[in-house]
Amino acid sequence: MPLHNRSALIIPTRSFDGQKPGTSGLRKSVKVFQQPNYTENFVQASLWALEKDLPGATLVVGGDGRFYMDTCTDIIIKVAAANKVSKLIVGKGGFLSTPAVSNLIRKHKTTGGFILTASHNPGGPNADFGLKFNCANGGPAPDAFTNKIFENTKTINKYYMCPDLQCDFNTIGTYEFMIEGNPFTVEVIDPTEDYTELMKTIFDFAQIKQMIKEKNFKILINSLHGATGPYAEKIFLEELGCEKSSCIKTNVLPDFGGGHPDPNLTYAVDLVNEMAKGEHGFGAAFDGDGDRNMILGQNAFFVTPCDSLAVLANNLEHIPWFKAKGGKGGVARSMPTSGAVDRVAAKKGLECFDTPTGWKYFGNLLDAGRIVLCGEESFGTGSDHIREKDGLWAALAWLQVLAVKGCSVEQLLTEHWKEYGRNFFTRYDYEGCESAPCEKMMDNLQAYVDDNNNIGKEYSAMGSSFAVSGADNFSYTDPIDGSKASKQGIRIMFSDGSRLVFRLSGTGSSGATVRMYVDSYCNDPAMMLKSSQEMLKPAVEVGLVISQLRELTGRQEPTVIT
Repeated sequence: MPLHNRSALIIPTRSFDGQKPGTSGLRKSVKVFQQPNYTENFVQASLWALEKDLPGATLVVGGDGRFYMDTCTDIIIKVAAANKVSKLIVGKGGFLSTPAVSNLIRKHKTTGGFILTASHNPGGPNADFGLKFNCANGGPAPDAFTNKIFENTKTINKYYMCPDLQCDFNTIGTYEFMIEGNPFTVEVIDPTEDYTELMKTIFDFAQIKQMIKEKNFKILINSLHGATGPYAEKIFLEELGCEKSSCIKTNVLPDFGGGHPDPNLTYAVDLVNEMAKGEHGFGAAFDGDGDRNMILGQNAFFVTPCDSLAVLANNLEHIPWFKAKGGKGGVARSMPTSGAVDRVAAKKGLECFDTPTGWKYFGNLLDAGRIVLCGEESFGTGSDHIREKDGLWAALAWLQVLAVKGCSVEQLLTEHWKEYGRNFFTRYDYEGCESAPCEKMMDNLQAYVDDNNNIGKEYSAMGSSFAVSGADNFSYTDPIDGSKASKQGIRIMFSDGSRLVFRLSGTGSSGATVRMYVDSYCNDPAMMLKSSQEMLKPAVEVGLVISQLRELTGRQEPTVIT
């Protein structure tokens, strides 16, 4: 039976201000995306950025289950069809975790893909939505591509659409259409199948399963009602044979159950409290779209993301994926992340890179084979298996190392500190601040680092003294393509090895988020088991004094302490 030949319509539109993608795409409130033509404009601008690769393109489409995902998926299908895209691979219901999208792009060698997520931001009709484009390597679009998108959004006056095209993306199957003589296919797939198969090529599931069974090793996985829920059930319950009670909050909800799907000690406090009872040997929480993770040991022993990256780098040879490559490979971290992994790299003779915040900055290094492992302090860890950070992968990596070494989370980390010393680290987040005073603070800090007279200046707090040894606004030149990124964060270094970093984040849809990062190295065994907050309290106070954060923002306490 011949396919009905549908028409592609040209829809007049006007440009919208502020459609500049950030490090993780375009994030705004749902109500902004719901404006007539707003989402359509951004989808069209993204497709035009493909230029000659647009006609005949194959794209992956999936999102984290948040409110507005189904509407946005429908818009993408109708706009892509009218733009001579050849095929879309869509997760059932429009649902796919961010790591799963990256895997599908790479596995099927597609032109790229749309990810419908605002990551760890809240969801719901009065909360946030996001849309980002990942390129053919499976990673977030680099600056050159997102700049093209932004330029397109400023000049757009029309978009192409097939408004009468109806595709049942809630049912697995292949759907074929004819659009003005051009074939268009939508393949709706099981969201978890391909990702689960990938994990089985990376880890020894039988070995992990044996550890869980023989040791009666209880684990607790909290998906925070986000995208990892179905994947956690598939892997931990079906594949690894864990008890059903091992996985909580795995039902995906459009508002994440009214919670904040951010896996840290504040927003995953229910996991922390449960782990504190001492009944579970391993705990993990994941964010809204499944790319971030928090690792806990028995009695809620907290593993910082900085330490997690360093421990995995020190144990690559115990993970089959890396063992097949000789158990070695370069590593990279975002600039605000502590230097714990640097010490492992130095001892093992591995290349180590310090990049701006944003996973896209790891992409070239991964593609060039210069690194195999990377991470950032904002609970993101990943490897060369995809081009996104990957929460479930990180949890499985820890379980794999524990299965091989036969130790606990706390034992693994404390032994690591004995060998390498400890990088104490904390991050203070001040969310939803007024933008103007925050920008004033950053301007003042820029003036501070520009003034060489501040080098050698001494500060005292709580009986400790700090002498400024250096200060700058971090810049980066990509060692692969030579592209440059400037003004990536104010850094103030002290002679004792302590460091302050200040960044103004733009990933929220309302207000500004100020982040202050504080870290310091210690190799005194008598001090290593102290809490980060205790060890870093004097340096935190110096940071607050230098930045005048309390005076300028009016905030006396942070929203979140990590």
